[in-house]
Amino acid sequence: MISYILRRTVAAVILLLVVSAVTFGIFFLLPRLAGQTADQLAQQYIGKSPSAADIAAVKHNLGLDQPLYLQYWHFIKGIVAGATYNLGPTTVHCNAPCFGYSFKDHVEVWPQLTSRLPVTISLAAGAAVLWLLSGVTVGVISALKPRSFFDRAFMGVALAGVSLPMFFTGNLAILLFTYQWPIFGRTYVPFTENPAQWANTLFPAWCSLALLYSAIYARLTRSGMLETMNEDFIRTARAKGLRERNVVVKHGLRAALTPIITVFGMDLGLLLGGALITESVFSLHGIGQYAVQSIESNDLPPILGVTLLAAFFVVIANLLVDLLYAAADPRVRLS
Repeated sequence: MISYILRRTVAAVILLLVVSAVTFGIFFLLPRLAGQTADQLAQQYIGKSPSAADIAAVKHNLGLDQPLYLQYWHFIKGIVAGATYNLGPTTVHCNAPCFGYSFKDHVEVWPQLTSRLPVTISLAAGAAVLWLLSGVTVGVISALKPRSFFDRAFMGVALAGVSLPMFFTGNLAILLFTYQWPIFGRTYVPFTENPAQWANTLFPAWCSLALLYSAIYARLTRSGMLETMNEDFIRTARAKGLRERNVVVKHGLRAALTPIITVFGMDLGLLLGGALITESVFSLHGIGQYAVQSIESNDLPPILGVTLLAAFFVVIANLLVDLLYAAADPRVRLS
């Protein structure tokens, strides 16, 4: 078990390095392959109508005139040990971990990410609990009663849930439960200040996001349970006289959890990197909204920081999925 964990951890670290290199290449190598010059890239960090001397100074101070491998080295070094940006008359130090410095807002990217991360975690965690409980429960009941009225009705609701876009269900929830019937609050309150108001404000966003994902989990659980409940070990468990609840939960559902764990890890990791549409619809000041604002203002360092943070969460989620595999299925430890 320990060797399995060590192998997966080392693989996750290597994958993070690969992801950082790919992300750096997307933002700095691909534009050059498409014909963008270092002067054009440096111009993004300056105001309108810059002079040639201003562009040359920014290009030199930011190291954009250096080879790409040196730029990548300084990029990784900044994340680990911090970075210093020479802006001509002033010098700005970006503390580690330095995910970049916004030259339009004149702030470090990492503090902006950490200040918005609790909002994104609150949104993702609450929605994940709702969609996992509802999706798996509906999927199990539908599989135990295939082609029944319950099965057809809930699979129809699941199909509608996965088909409706977030900007429709989110705005509908705001219209009904915030303005038409003012049941829920409008302004986000941190959990540490008022847990009840925190949950009350986020509940419409949780339900809207859970409706989209629970449909996928219900269909995955249903198909996995239909296949598992016809296996020989299920018939053997029933022949031993085990209660039907134990047969379904401890034998059937556990064997059908593998694809659910995989999808859950990916979905949760992606959401922790920022739910762009949901946060924009519900005006939540999380990482997703920060990414949208940075894209609109063409501010490259925050976009790069959000991308790296999202990649980090996906890699960590995959590592946790691998460890959950070992807990759910002992045969995985031998692979």
